Amino acid sequence: MILPIVAYGDAVLRKETEEIDKNYPDLDLLLEDMFETMYAAKGVGLAAPQIGRAIRVFIVDASGFNDEGEHPELADFKRIYINPIIVEESGKEWKFEEGCLSIPGIREDVSRQPNIVIEYYNENFELIEETLDGIAARIVQHEYDHIEATLFTDKINPLKKRLIKGKLNDIAKGNIKVNYRMKFPLVKAKH
Repeated sequence: MILPIVAYGDAVLRKETEEIDKNYPDLDLLLEDMFETMYAAKGVGLAAPQIGRAIRVFIVDASGFNDEGEHPELADFKRIYINPIIVEESGKEWKFEEGCLSIPGIREDVSRQPNIVIEYYNENFELIEETLDGIAARIVQHEYDHIEATLFTDKINPLKKRLIKGKLNDIAKGNIKVNYRMKFPLVKAKH
């Protein structure tokens, strides 16, 4: 089932997330719905807070980055991250333009370190330690930020953030057009 994506301004995006265990209710269905939602919105990652769940879960499928064969390392980069912890970040920070399904229509350069080591459980609750670099590391860092109550707009230049403040307010109010389901925090329900 395609779920609505929570828009910028919703409190769940700033809420502390909780770890889950293998007994989390309907986890398989939740993960299936998250992938369906992400694909419908043409995203490469989706964190549980973005669908209104304050739990430490996110998914990625970066195979779309390899459509033109430019990033063969991402061809099979599809993962489920449960209770992840970034153990290490290293390397010289580099800028790359990021966007977010919860903040549609805004893309800005974000500086991140290019190498990470992350520990997480997969969908079978097997503990995995993985070393990632480049675009794969960046996608994971972006989604990891979501479960840490951080948005990519928190990491941009303060002047740029002031310049996009009006757009961010429009997103919170639902004054935007998107081609996927969204839930806006400041939109009153119609009776």
